[in-house]
Amino acid sequence: MKKIFLLLPLFIGLLISSCGTTKPKVSDKPTSPETPTAPTQPSKKYLSKPGCVKWDDLPFAEKEKAANNYVLYRGALKRKDIKAAYADWKKVYEVAPAADGMRKTVYLDGVEFNNQFYKETTDTAIQRTYVNNIKRLYQEAMDCYGDEGYFNGLLGFDMYYNFPNHASDIETYHYLKKSIELDGEKTSAFVINPFTALMIDLYLKKKVPESEVKRLAKQIPSIIEYGLTKGDEKESYAIVASYTPARLEEMEAIKGFYDSDYYKKKYYGAFERNPTNCDSIIMTYSRLNWGQTPKTDPDLIKLNQAYTTNCKSVADPTGGSSIIAQAYKALREGRYREAVKLFDQGIAEESENATKAKYSLVNAKIYFSYLKSFSKSRSYARKALKYQPNMGAAYMLIGRLYASSGPVCGPGTGWASQIVTWPAIDKWQKAKAVDGRVAGEANKLIRRYKKYMPNKEEIFQHGYKPGGAFKVGCWIGENTVIRSAD
Repeated sequence: MKKIFLLLPLFIGLLISSCGTTKPKVSDKPTSPETPTAPTQPSKKYLSKPGCVKWDDLPFAEKEKAANNYVLYRGALKRKDIKAAYADWKKVYEVAPAADGMRKTVYLDGVEFNNQFYKETTDTAIQRTYVNNIKRLYQEAMDCYGDEGYFNGLLGFDMYYNFPNHASDIETYHYLKKSIELDGEKTSAFVINPFTALMIDLYLKKKVPESEVKRLAKQIPSIIEYGLTKGDEKESYAIVASYTPARLEEMEAIKGFYDSDYYKKKYYGAFERNPTNCDSIIMTYSRLNWGQTPKTDPDLIKLNQAYTTNCKSVADPTGGSSIIAQAYKALREGRYREAVKLFDQGIAEESENATKAKYSLVNAKIYFSYLKSFSKSRSYARKALKYQPNMGAAYMLIGRLYASSGPVCGPGTGWASQIVTWPAIDKWQKAKAVDGRVAGEANKLIRRYKKYMPNKEEIFQHGYKPGGAFKVGCWIGENTVIRSAD
């Protein structure tokens, strides 16, 4: 067993978990998720492999000494006496790193020591030593106990959150991908959010194969479904479910990424529940066309018939002769960017501000629902308000954009994701103030999202007070008022 001689800093603070923190970037696209709850050691028992030294392999006197040192260092950890804990830990690690052969504690405690030491120096060369020690400890744990899926997940987690400057994105991606490929539906919850963020970012930079990303994007929802229903990390997977699906949905903006079956499964039910509703018909028809569903597909034919029967005379009164009619046709057929340009042209040709506002709002909805650009959606909604300041629907949409930004500005839960509800509620209150027609819907959304606001304790923990002024960052960048859920 190769030994690791660690550099003990002059001052050692309290040992804390291996979670770091990341701050959301200002962007209209989902950022890397904030650090979730730290991975915990699984409850399953471990059996070391032959040749992995445990204290039962030592002469009696050495065995007793190693076991005693193990008890001593674990006790010192509980007392938060890190200096004593580290000294006794090293004695155990050097002679019997597998402990009693049924636990991986010595390896993971070694990771924690190095993680703490890393934080207590700004010398990059020394930091690199600690990171290399951590990588080596994880590898030795795998060599000793197997369970490569779990340990690769831990390694990727640490590289992503704690040591991003000591591993490339592609290196970290491969650690996390290996964890998923080895553990399948039983992948640890802490793996999914950072892996999804990396996978999508690397795909958009063309650094990972499209076929691989498509396969994994199809697998991840199944892993989440298992984790929510059958796994032993249901609470942790609830956090994953508040972030990862939204990131995967972002890929709908890329034509051809998801196939026709994906869009049928996700959207066709809305049409079946409302077979004469034009909004449901056009939405489903548009999504299936975007998914490149063949024109001969029976479901697409049925949608076309429903459109002709229920919507054509209303949505296309000119028989396709106007720019706006062409824009709606492009929207219906899933040609979204073309539709935006045609609506822009129609807006420029219109003389009535109310009509200009109407088509600006249509473009805002296209960017929100289909092209997944929150900032451009808001830009068109604001444009609509310039033409028609009392357009409640435009304020309602901006509120929805903000309320949908939990996974954009944070991990889907927690402070960074909760505070987006404040500017969302501001917009809904404004909507009902200027347009009584939307008051009922606005009140419903306000009541729904109040429960997602942080409570008073969380607000005080972040150094604020309810009623104070606050500027929400991320892509939103708006001043608001601090509110509590309680």
